[in-house]
Amino acid sequence: MASSFQRAKVRAMFEAFDADGNGYLEERDFEALAARWELLPRVASGPELTARVRAVMLGWWQHLSTVAGGGPVEQIDLDDLMAMVDRLPTMREAVVATADVVFDAVDENGDGRISRHEHGRLVDTWHGRSIPTGDVFDRLDQDGDGFLSRSEFALLWTQFWTSDDPAEPGNLMCGPVNGTPAA
Repeated sequence: MASSFQRAKVRAMFEAFDADGNGYLEERDFEALAARWELLPRVASGPELTARVRAVMLGWWQHLSTVAGGGPVEQIDLDDLMAMVDRLPTMREAVVATADVVFDAVDENGDGRISRHEHGRLVDTWHGRSIPTGDVFDRLDQDGDGFLSRSEFALLWTQFWTSDDPAEPGNLMCGPVNGTPAA
């Protein structure tokens, strides 16, 4: 059972994914999410990366819709998403594979590192709007080199989706969460 912190974190993602604001996640919300990611420069200019992004985003919808009702359903509520998140610690490979695709999509200049600016684009893309992040990047960048490597990113991404510990830096991966201030 998730804590109030975990629920707040997942609720923020639920609200970001719910493109039409109807209180449910539906396939069209994941289509809209994929379309937001397709606007990122590196994704927009690369058909192979576009296909990978779409496959990951819509793949998660397929998984969620199947897990939620024991078979494909058309709508998912927050409790359904929470049940899926509770399973993610046992799905580490899928979580890391998603991190890999997101990393490639956000790494605008293809240098194999995520900068503060690129991380900001990640947060804004997830949420579909500009989100003030304050010192979030500094808290993610544990070695203080000004970048997130692919391995750092994968660890932080995994923490975001699986951690129930507000002290773990990965919980800030998609922006500030209630209980973890931006500044």
